[in-house]
Amino acid sequence: MSDGDAAGAHDVVLIGGGAAGLRAAIAIAETDPTLDVAVVSKVYPMRSHTVSAEGGAAGFIAADDTWEEHVYDTVSGSDWLGDQDAIEAFVAEAPRELLQLEHWGCPWSRTDDGHIAVRAFGGMKKMRTWFAADKTGFHMLHALFQTSLKYQRVTRYDEWFVTRLLVDDGRVHGCVAIELATGAIRTIRAKAVVLATGGCGKVFPFTTNANINTGDGMALAYRAGAPLKDMEFVQYHPTGLPFTGILITEATRAEGGWLLNKDGYRYLQDYDLGTPSPTPVMRSMELGPRDRLSQAFVHEVEKGRTADSPWGPVVYLDLRHLGEELIESRLPFVRELCLKYERIDPVTELVPVRPVVHYMMGGVHTDIDGATPLAGLFAAGETACVSINGANRLGSNSLPECLVFGARAGRAAASYAASAGPVGDSPAVVAQVADEVARVRRLMAAMPDGLPEDSVPVIRERMQTTMEDAAGIYRTGEAMRKGADALRELQERVGAVGIQDTSRSFNTELVAALEVANMLDVAECMLASGINREESRGAHQRTDFPDRDDERFLVHQLTVREGDGPPRVEQLPVSITRWPPGERVYGR
Repeated sequence: MSDGDAAGAHDVVLIGGGAAGLRAAIAIAETDPTLDVAVVSKVYPMRSHTVSAEGGAAGFIAADDTWEEHVYDTVSGSDWLGDQDAIEAFVAEAPRELLQLEHWGCPWSRTDDGHIAVRAFGGMKKMRTWFAADKTGFHMLHALFQTSLKYQRVTRYDEWFVTRLLVDDGRVHGCVAIELATGAIRTIRAKAVVLATGGCGKVFPFTTNANINTGDGMALAYRAGAPLKDMEFVQYHPTGLPFTGILITEATRAEGGWLLNKDGYRYLQDYDLGTPSPTPVMRSMELGPRDRLSQAFVHEVEKGRTADSPWGPVVYLDLRHLGEELIESRLPFVRELCLKYERIDPVTELVPVRPVVHYMMGGVHTDIDGATPLAGLFAAGETACVSINGANRLGSNSLPECLVFGARAGRAAASYAASAGPVGDSPAVVAQVADEVARVRRLMAAMPDGLPEDSVPVIRERMQTTMEDAAGIYRTGEAMRKGADALRELQERVGAVGIQDTSRSFNTELVAALEVANMLDVAECMLASGINREESRGAHQRTDFPDRDDERFLVHQLTVREGDGPPRVEQLPVSITRWPPGERVYGR
């Protein structure tokens, strides 16, 4: 076989093997067992980023909790930018999905009387976060993966990297992918494609995300003509380990952990976190929403009340008062991470932390069933934007989002594929395959030794520095416009990038070159959308427009590709069903 030849043809191809992708695969197999399904994953599925999720998954189950309260917390948490019809569906279906996951083998932690244990999470009035100690994502992904194995019509392409979607006559016809073990470039035909590739935290230099989170699915959709939505909203998690960026879960604060500045002072009491009347569940200021806790950190830096470290200013997470027994039973992974990566034991020592890029509220624009405007293309999980998260995601909503909308996208893709006509080798598809093969071959051209200006590491580092400076926790129009100009220059240079490694098998330098091109497209959309949103809402805080502006910007923003130039920004109304915009508060 030569490059560009077909590896196979399937009814539905899922790109991504994490929670959303595997849940979609199971939903397709259950909806129509006759359909042929493929899961294409850049890594072995159990190495997907879902495995690193720690704290838990939200679903109302406690006797004192209600559907309406979870909906309202999510709407308010989104700063009224979440689509309320999607949030209502999400909240209704989340408990069923979590219970189904238990039937598939997820070992949820339990109370002494055998009921599902739930913990508090930031921005939620009631305790509704299911958990499996502090390794929730790990156990969820295990349950999904082992369940997917029983379906014989599900084929896996492990360690294949998708580089292009094939589109003709307004619909998707499959994709082009590199088999990493051999370096072969193959086409995979499909009537429908579901994107579930996760987030794009590696656009920034300091992130909780794994190295695989390079916005691949977002870039694939964007280049194929599907818009990206609300890309300006980037969530910083307030507690990442210095240097590594490894996440220290919000569960630490749910269990009673404190945030202290260099003087040992619980500084969050000095800030408006939207919690004027804390309920017993929100028993501490540390359970405020993530965006406001991260913003408070910046103000502590400005006041000179943070501690210095080799990796910038830090504050401290204090778990000492919780005791070893609680930490070992509820937060064992946190202790393990601190010991291994910081040589600190949280039982007896303070843990240095700082805000770190964690989650993308924006993503591929979809409807409530995961369908994009491009026929046959669906998306789910963090790579998608339904949107239930709006301007700020509440902690523990993301894992059930993968389940609920992974299942919805799977069922919708199955229905589409069952009625869609066959895909074939039209002239347009053949030309796209040839173009993609030529692009990859150009990258394989050898370069001289050293790190020239147009090398992958140099371009990636400058992109990340640009994004940190232009699209951090606080932003200005001037900084974002300067950043957009810098990204334009990098876009021109990335076309000339080459690699030194010309081997075919597991060529990580080739993958890195393809990933940096993806990240540049995603980064441009973030800044274009941020420049256009002249207000402060949720995770998008502009010091030159400090107020929320519902009159002009109670809208989603779509970034649409315009040839090889910067994206065009369009607006889309937010779906409001029962809860008109109001003050964003928690604990009431």
